[in-house]
Amino acid sequence: MKLGFFTMPIHPPDRSYTQTLKEDREAVLLADKLGYCDAFIGEHTTDICENIPSCLAFIASLAHDTKQIRLGSGTVNLPNSHPAAVAANVAMIDHMLEGRFLFGIGPGGLRSDQEVFGNINNDRTKMFVESINQILAIWRGEPPYDIKGDFWNISTAETMIPGVGQGVMLKPYQQPHPPIVVTVVEPYSKGIIAAAQRGWKPISANFLQPNWVATHFPGYEKGCGLSGLKADRQDWRVCKSIFVADDEVTAKRYAKTREGPYGFYFWNLLTKRLARGSANIYKPDLAMQDSALTVEFLLDTLVIAGGVNSVVDQLLKFRETIGDFGTLLYCGHDWVDTTLARRSMELMAEKVMPAVNAAIRA
Repeated sequence: MKLGFFTMPIHPPDRSYTQTLKEDREAVLLADKLGYCDAFIGEHTTDICENIPSCLAFIASLAHDTKQIRLGSGTVNLPNSHPAAVAANVAMIDHMLEGRFLFGIGPGGLRSDQEVFGNINNDRTKMFVESINQILAIWRGEPPYDIKGDFWNISTAETMIPGVGQGVMLKPYQQPHPPIVVTVVEPYSKGIIAAAQRGWKPISANFLQPNWVATHFPGYEKGCGLSGLKADRQDWRVCKSIFVADDEVTAKRYAKTREGPYGFYFWNLLTKRLARGSANIYKPDLAMQDSALTVEFLLDTLVIAGGVNSVVDQLLKFRETIGDFGTLLYCGHDWVDTTLARRSMELMAEKVMPAVNAAIRA
């Protein structure tokens, strides 16, 4: 099992934006140094807690300061941007990273983003599909393109001057395009079936109860089968909120209390989900009432925390519940205590994962 990194991120609104941007960047640089294989960055435009509005811009800031880690959009929310702009920006990032870019795509789930971009009442799944189809058509096509859709039309026919390059769009470094990944946040997801049919790889979200995460690979397997593709569990990435400390007391205080950064993270997500009436992903049993969903319950059921040996045992139990998978994505949280946050990532790479993999091999 490989180790990667994923961050939305989520920070308390009273923290310095300048500082949290530096810390988010430092987390990825540390992951690169420690040998994490991937790092995915989220994006949200209208949220001062989930405060990276462009994952591509953030990734660009890391391109020449990272050495081996693959950097991924987690995700580019396609209905919120013009497909031609996404195609051009992703092609540039892919060249900057020289093959280390992973193209994570999604429809975007933040309601205020949907409102501000004017598509809250649109069929956003249809927009998402049209956008990625047009992006891929740009990359495999030639100018003047003439790509027509229900939401966007793309052409440079009236203004193209081939000899000077006008009207011509860049193609990605990786051919025919960077690997495409999608996040999966619902039980028994139909989206993962459709994605698998197209050869796209899944990332299961960290805020989904383990019994629902276990439904994702069968869906992926079904989708692959519909297209005659082989479903390989090594292609499945699973994100998890984890905190590793040198002692159990510190781990519990930092990651298992409402006052800590993990408590703030899940309070933030729970508040948003309850407001939109979509908190079922937090329930191991759908008969559970919304009133029973508390921050403490989510910390107890969704966060793995403790010393090295405890975290190893919890991860192995989690793997037994959902089945084998290829990459564990360590979820980034606010660095309230920089020393503890960095130490957790170090222990994860240097102590926990070697022990987990030794246990799997045994």
